[in-house]
Amino acid sequence: MEVHNISAPLNFSLPPGFGHRPTDKALSVILVFMLLFVMFSLGCTMEFSKIKAHFRKPKGVVIAMLSQYGIMPLAAFVLGKVFHLKPIEALAILICGCSPGGNLSNLFTLAMKGDMNLSIVMTTCSTFAALGMMPLLLYIYTKGIYDGDLKDKVPYGGIMISLVMVLIPCSLGIFLKTKRPQYVPYIIKGGMTITFLLSVAVTVLSIINVGNSIKFAMTPPLLATSSLMPFSGFLLGYALSALFQLNPRCRRTISMETGFQNVQLCSTILNVTFPPEVIGPLFFFPLLYMVFQIAEAILFIVIFRCYEKIKPPKEKTKVIYKAAATEDATPGTLEKGTHNGNIPSTQPSPSPNGLDSGQVAI
Repeated sequence: MEVHNISAPLNFSLPPGFGHRPTDKALSVILVFMLLFVMFSLGCTMEFSKIKAHFRKPKGVVIAMLSQYGIMPLAAFVLGKVFHLKPIEALAILICGCSPGGNLSNLFTLAMKGDMNLSIVMTTCSTFAALGMMPLLLYIYTKGIYDGDLKDKVPYGGIMISLVMVLIPCSLGIFLKTKRPQYVPYIIKGGMTITFLLSVAVTVLSIINVGNSIKFAMTPPLLATSSLMPFSGFLLGYALSALFQLNPRCRRTISMETGFQNVQLCSTILNVTFPPEVIGPLFFFPLLYMVFQIAEAILFIVIFRCYEKIKPPKEKTKVIYKAAATEDATPGTLEKGTHNGNIPSTQPSPSPNGLDSGQVAI
């Protein structure tokens, strides 16, 4: 079946020189540096012993993998059917749903006070598993939508580069925390500041690069799909981990890891597979998805932080001591002891001749 650009307006065209302009190259360089800073800073929050513990007892990792490779591709497929999307639109959404992980999930897991060790292990495992799982999932879910061989379009080299860019800076961060822990608070604070400034630069450059072209992708079905996909990932990932009785930190981690997709990987596949005249404005669907997943993740973080302030802490218990009067208490005792806040002595007082009351003078 030949796929035509039936979803794109006839007057749609990419900006002149798209992908090869100085601003495009600057955006790519900034994204690389931001990824390195984020992974190095997050590595400083991790402990090698806890990472080994997740591999020795991989319950959380297995549930996370089921969430990432089970929930999101299925959600993309179901949403495409519910909103009666055109074949090329459903195909773009499926590719996004089959691109699990992404480095933004690690940053937002930190903001959600999740388990950073599990988050990095999940990102590493899902990225490595994508080498085999992405072709399999695309083969299964694109039946009847696309007759081409999408599994040959998976950018294996890009996946391996992403894996290296996660593991190396994280390993350096863990090494620094082990050898020079006194520097870790400053590095984390500096890394978060640099990441924020680079995020502002990325946002500005993205707006400059894309221009008005993204508005062609903002059709009501695509807007609804791009908003419901991450929302369903966040909720179902948390629900699945709660069903298997993981602790709250692991639940929040799996929720973030499930809802966030690797939009860079999705964009690469769309760019390699389809020319602009075929994919049309759907080339910008990953960017639209990224906007919604970040906005919804921020909303969940705000709700979580407000809940933390409202709920009473479990660790602190209020103990009230109440003094009870006894029949043996005499006015003299109360006046001499408790009136001044002193406890009356229970030891026998010495006798006038210097002997204790239990001794007999000879």
